[in-house]
Amino acid sequence: MGISIDYYTNYEVKEMIEKYNKFIETYKGAIDKLVAKAFKLEGFNLPNVYIGIGVVTEEEIKQINNEYRKVDAPTDVLSFPIFTREELAKMKADKCDTEMSIGDIVLCMDVIERHAVEYGTGFNREMLYMIVHGICHLLGYDHEIPEEKKEMRVLEEKILEGCEV
Repeated sequence: MGISIDYYTNYEVKEMIEKYNKFIETYKGAIDKLVAKAFKLEGFNLPNVYIGIGVVTEEEIKQINNEYRKVDAPTDVLSFPIFTREELAKMKADKCDTEMSIGDIVLCMDVIERHAVEYGTGFNREMLYMIVHGICHLLGYDHEIPEEKKEMRVLEEKILEGCEV
């Protein structure tokens, strides 16, 4: 399975661009493996998967969060899936083997940095967790209902299992 991830940023702050680029340079291989593992755990055998992963400022993520979720506050990650969980299940049942884009993940490094300190996880681990969290959303998982949240958390931990961060 080929993984193609487009990394992009709107940051104009040089230090944040450098930090993001360094993170991607260091963890690109790990991110590719996490995406592949997520798809394998979900039973997909796709030749190529395309995902966009971007970072934005705190103000930008607040605006996006407000526009799409009607939540007027910054957040750490937002996901924009192309398919519903039901559509993905049908593709899996039909043994879909075409190249596809499954959506975009938007990260806010400022919020992620604060959470890393608050949770004691470290920045790199928190970034990888947020990417995995976003991937789960792209695969149709959610955490609004307690049962769904539990199911999503189990998948996140399975994907991260063995990750060296």
